[in-house]
Amino acid sequence: MQRTILIITGWLAVALGTLGVVLPLLPTTPFILLAAWCFARSSPRFHQWLLYRSWFGSYLRHWQQYRAMPPGAKPRAVAVILVTFAISLYFVNMLWVRILLLVILACLLFFMWRIPVIDAKQQKP
Repeated sequence: MQRTILIITGWLAVALGTLGVVLPLLPTTPFILLAAWCFARSSPRFHQWLLYRSWFGSYLRHWQQYRAMPPGAKPRAVAVILVTFAISLYFVNMLWVRILLLVILACLLFFMWRIPVIDAKQQKP
């Protein structure tokens, strides 16, 4: 029963994380990390798929090994965050929602700024 719940939770997290790629208020990273955690404890097959065949695999493997982002990932992530929030701010007319979006944007950018980046020269052999 617990295995089934973890598998369902893992796939739900993958779906939400994938949606988070294009929706500005839905974070991708926590959901994909949750999916990896669920699959690691419930299904070696799905865990392998997530690590080696999914779009998020290289980032997950890099995070597991170095606890850092790979080179080039941070600028791309910041660019996607800025573009999606800019689109949201353009379409939202309510002042309080715009302020909320700007506060969330500031928090996300601060969080991204704090994540280390490990390049090929710094990686362990």
